[in-house]
Amino acid sequence: MPTDLSWLLRRETLLAGAVALLAAAALLAWYLLQATVLTVAVAPRDGTEPGLIRAYANALESGRTGLRLKILDFDDVRESAAALQDGRADLAVVRPDVLLPTNGLTLAILRDQAMLIASPEQAGIKDFPHLAGKRLGIGGHRDADIWLLKSILGYYGLTLEPGAGGGPGDRAVVLVPVAEDAVAGALREKRIDAFISIIAPSAPKALDLVAAVRSVARGGKVEFVAVEDDDAVIERFPKLQAVAIPGGLFGGRPKLPADDVKTVGASYRLMARASLSRAVAADMTQQLFEKRTEAANATEAADYVQAPAYETTVAATSARIPIHPGAIDYYEREQHGFVERYGDTLYLLGALAGGLVSVLAWIRQRLAGLRREHIDEIVERLLEITEQARAARDPAAIADLTREVERLAGDAVRYACERAPDAATMSAVAIALDTARATIADLRHLDPGQPGPRPTSASEG
Repeated sequence: MPTDLSWLLRRETLLAGAVALLAAAALLAWYLLQATVLTVAVAPRDGTEPGLIRAYANALESGRTGLRLKILDFDDVRESAAALQDGRADLAVVRPDVLLPTNGLTLAILRDQAMLIASPEQAGIKDFPHLAGKRLGIGGHRDADIWLLKSILGYYGLTLEPGAGGGPGDRAVVLVPVAEDAVAGALREKRIDAFISIIAPSAPKALDLVAAVRSVARGGKVEFVAVEDDDAVIERFPKLQAVAIPGGLFGGRPKLPADDVKTVGASYRLMARASLSRAVAADMTQQLFEKRTEAANATEAADYVQAPAYETTVAATSARIPIHPGAIDYYEREQHGFVERYGDTLYLLGALAGGLVSVLAWIRQRLAGLRREHIDEIVERLLEITEQARAARDPAAIADLTREVERLAGDAVRYACERAPDAATMSAVAIALDTARATIADLRHLDPGQPGPRPTSASEG
């Protein structure tokens, strides 16, 4: 029956629907305003990066920003890069020359490292060929540092060997482990001829190492081994990068080094998965620099965070180690606002809401039509009863017609209660009811033995 869906037209139903729509809108707003949690893979465990990322995580937490960091610790950068590549992390500390994730794009450089080789001037080591047959001291190092050194030595036709020193004509460079606080003594005792460190040139440890070499150098003169063919070396080993050690970095009287020293190095980068949205990547990159001062209060490593160098947007996105488009948005001040970020979503939601309203309006109109058809059926049936009553003589048939008239009167009353029908419709119903009742009453008047209908006026309809 059409009345089965009459509950859709009730005020309570419409109010409940409105409340449900408001609740859905509130839930959507709550979801959009929730902080985004990014999982970041951090390594090496004994490096400066874990402390740096935790400092940023704390700064984001205390600043009530829209980003949060969940940290996964790993022993080395190969593992952290693998975590990004296989989807366990959204961000990762990556050293590209160790493992460059196929889905990794740079947000920022956390630390640039240069291959720094220093020796006293009297050792006569001015370039890589002069390292042949020499003993090269090295402090704490990682496997990736040894790979870098072997690669550069191999480019110049040299080999790297552990143990005691080789002869004058050898092409081998002997690597000698030396504690960093014993560099000066090792140089003085001729156990090593030069010292190498893969380090940020301006780091305090680098300054101390150069000072140790300088302390045993005749007249304080220190030689730095440069990679003069840095462009060719980078072309050969594209995961490395060219680094220039500025003249005077280690002292001004006399200036040390006297001129810029070209070398190569590697970088520790914060990389994001390529599928991370541009908006989130831009926000994360922005926080790296806005929260750098706060993070620097916890670790000086924050002072070395910098933007990757690039000349054009095309160069940035097509480089061997590309930059995330979201990071470029921040660097070029093209970040999007709320409407620009969620415009498509808002448009879709608006279209869906409009469609839903249209569907509900159609349903309401259809139900109204069905209910109007029902009231028309009541009127038509009352007219039929009037005609049947005029021809009826059987008391049982007249009684049945009486009961049906009362049932139809009840249906009309319910229709009037559930809706606000127009006056013309209810007048028609009242006239039909009065006519049917009057006809049946006339029949009973002719047959006094029949009980009359209950006294109900047409206005009850």
